[in-house]
Amino acid sequence: GRNLKRTGVPTSSLLVGGLLGLVGFFVIPVIGLVIGFVGGVWGAERLRLGSNQLAWPATVQALKAAGLSMLVEFLAGLVIAALWVAGLLFT
Repeated sequence: GRNLKRTGVPTSSLLVGGLLGLVGFFVIPVIGLVIGFVGGVWGAERLRLGSNQLAWPATVQALKAAGLSMLVEFLAGLVIAALWVAGLLFT
């Protein structure tokens, strides 16, 4: 969140990306979520900034932030699963 605020990506662009990602998930199964999110963030930034050259770096920053948060959540899930399995084995 701090990196996005520092680079100037507003929360509204992320909300638009999230909403279009949700729509894309149902329209194009599996890959529609990613396509919708990227398209939504890019479209919101394109409208806000008025230029493709300015919108694309903001979109890349939003993708990096979303990817990092998903990686952290995935690793937390792996740790939880490993602790659960360890609890099963040692009790």
